[in-house]
Order: sequence, then structure tokens, then C-alpha cells
Amino acid sequence: MRDRLVAAVLDGSKTSTTGLVADYEHEGEPLPEAGRREVVVDSRERPVAVIEVTEVRVVPLAEVDLAHAVDEGEGDTSVAGWRAGHERFWHGAEMRAALGDPGFTVDDATPVVLERFRVVTLLPAPGG
Repeated sequence: MRDRLVAAVLDGSKTSTTGLVADYEHEGEPLPEAGRREVVVDSRERPVAVIEVTEVRVVPLAEVDLAHAVDEGEGDTSVAGWRAGHERFWHGAEMRAALGDPGFTVDDATPVVLERFRVVTLLPAPGG
């Protein structure tokens, strides 16, 4: 899945992403901020690009709009479809284990972090 999402970042079809405020809090990490740059890595942990966060919003899950859902680049054409896919991930065993809460669920009021970003630099392939 990572390589599919990385490819979408590289081809420009993925310009947004969503995270759970609960995940940031659990990890003790600050929320992202506009202007922050980070390296995108593929499934082999190879750096492939540098992105810059251009916008960050924290909203209740019920307020995620269609533009954000579409801009995640996963092929969703409705907020309902986007949300169903994200809920499968957020309610999955891996996320529940990461949060230390086997019964974790989201609802309309769950705060989510909506990030927009742009590719700043494409990095050369190893050996190239």
C-alpha cells in the first residue's frame, strides 16, 4: 500500500492526507505545521521525494470535505467512500494496537488532522 500512495504523491494525484489527533497524542508528537518539510520514503525505506506541508486543519471527522477526500489520491469519489476506507484502517487491529486501545473507534466528533502538501524535490533513485 505504501508504494501505491508514494506513487500517487510522485505523480501529483495525492496532495492531502489525514491523521488522527489521538495518534499524535498517543505518540507524544506535535501536530504538523505549514512549512514543515519531510522526506517521503518507499516500502524499501528509500527516500524518493521531499514534500512541504502547505496547510493543516484540525476538524471533527464529520467535517471532512469532498475536495480533501479526492485529493488523498486513493480514488475516492465521495466522502462516504473515503470515510469507509479510513474507518476500516482506523478500526483495524494494527491501529488499535498502535493506540493501545483494542476497542478504539471513530465517530463524527473524532478530531482529525487534515494536511495538504506539495512535492518540493524528487530525489534520484539509488545508483542513478
